[in-house]
Order: sequence, then C-alpha cells, then structure tokens
Amino acid sequence: MNGMNLDNPAPSVGLSADVISTEVDHPHDAEPHHGAAGRLNWLRAAVLGANDGIVSVAGIVVGVAGATTATGPILTAGLAGLAAGSVSMALGEYVSVSSQRDSQTALLAKERRELELMPEAELAELTTIYESKGLSPDTAAQVARELHAHDALAAHLDAELNLDPDDIAKPRQAAAASAASFTIGALLPLLAMLLPPAAWRVPVTVLVVLIALGVAGAISARIGGARIGTAMIRLIVGGAVGLAFTYGVGHLIGTAIT
Repeated sequence: MNGMNLDNPAPSVGLSADVISTEVDHPHDAEPHHGAAGRLNWLRAAVLGANDGIVSVAGIVVGVAGATTATGPILTAGLAGLAAGSVSMALGEYVSVSSQRDSQTALLAKERRELELMPEAELAELTTIYESKGLSPDTAAQVARELHAHDALAAHLDAELNLDPDDIAKPRQAAAASAASFTIGALLPLLAMLLPPAAWRVPVTVLVVLIALGVAGAISARIGGARIGTAMIRLIVGGAVGLAFTYGVGHLIGTAIT
C-alpha cells in the first residue's frame, strides 16, 4: 500500500499549544509509551517467574529435608523440580504468547484489508476517534489526514487497537525468559539447602527464601504501583505457611516410612 510503512513511527503533527495540551494519544507519542509498557511487562513476568522458582523448589527441598537429612534425595528432588518447573513455565509462556501473537497478527491483517478496500471509511473512522478524544471536528480531521497520509496502518492500529506493529509478541523470547527467571529463582533455595551443614539446612533455607520473597514482593509492588509493605508481608507470610506445611508433610511421611 502506498504510504504504509510499518518500520517508521508516525510523525508529530504540527498543532497549536491548545491542541497539544489536550494530550491526544497519536502514534508519535505512543511509541515510547508502548515500549516502556512492554519493558515493564517483561520485568513483571521475570519477577513472577523467579518467585515461582523460589516457592516451588523451596517447598520441594524443605519437604524432602523434613523426611531425610541425606544430601542425595534432597539434591535429586530439587533438580527434578527445577527442571520440570522451568520446562512447564517455558511451555506455558510459549503457548500463551503464541495465542497473543496470533490475535495481533490477525488484527494487523484485518486492518490492512480494510485500508485497502475502504480507505475513505477508515479515514472517517480515524477522524471520529480523535473527535471522541476531545478534538474539534476540524482539528480531528487534520490530524487524521496527516497521520493517514504518512502511515495509515500505524495510525489506525494505535488509535483503534492500541497496538504497536513493532511490538508484536515474541513467543520464543518469552518462553526463554520465563524458563531463565524460574531457574534463577529455583537455584536460590536449592543452594541454600545444600551448602550449610545438615543441622542448619532448613533454618537457613527458610530465612533465605523469606528474604527473597520479601524482595520479590517489593519489586512487584514497585512495578505495579501497589503498597510495598502489604505485598512483602503477603508473600512472606504465605511463604512461611507453605514451607511449614511442606516440611510437616515431609516429616510425617519420612517418619511413617522409617
């Protein structure tokens, strides 16, 4: 299509100060916003993946430690949990992000078809969108015409769908990041369990895990704009209850078997 270039962001429109003060979202302004949102989403996913790794493997190794002090079973169970968890996280993320990418690709194709078949109707639709954002009919028509002439597809994707064509979901990268963050989180309780002397394994692991959960809660709250103290307490208390439960179950099973 003429004038439609997915690689270039739409330029800013030369409007007066009064128009600019309305803070209308057009593709030029949206590009850094979309990029920042994408980075925050990746960071949030990484923190959650690491948190899952910490909790999952900590529960496994503490539970096994409740049944036996032998290093072999604890190491085997911990590594098995790490491997299974990272694969599960990667697969789940790949499937989820692939579905998101399919939806985004379908929307891109649909918008391209509509622009090819009925460009005038699409221009009118874009004008209406900017009018609904508070611009006068004349200004909305000017903005729509200039953006439509420069990069119609990018303008419509941003205004109608809040979608950046350069920020399409990437399933492989998401799966790799999820697996990596889970593995990093899982290594923390595993090392905390294996490095100290046998008598100190469980207390050291519990302390390390609760500190890590507190840090993860603080980071998650900071990213999401929530209260840091509340998020930290929630994760620490939940982690402590979970570790106590798994240790108790492991101890009961170990006692029953022996």
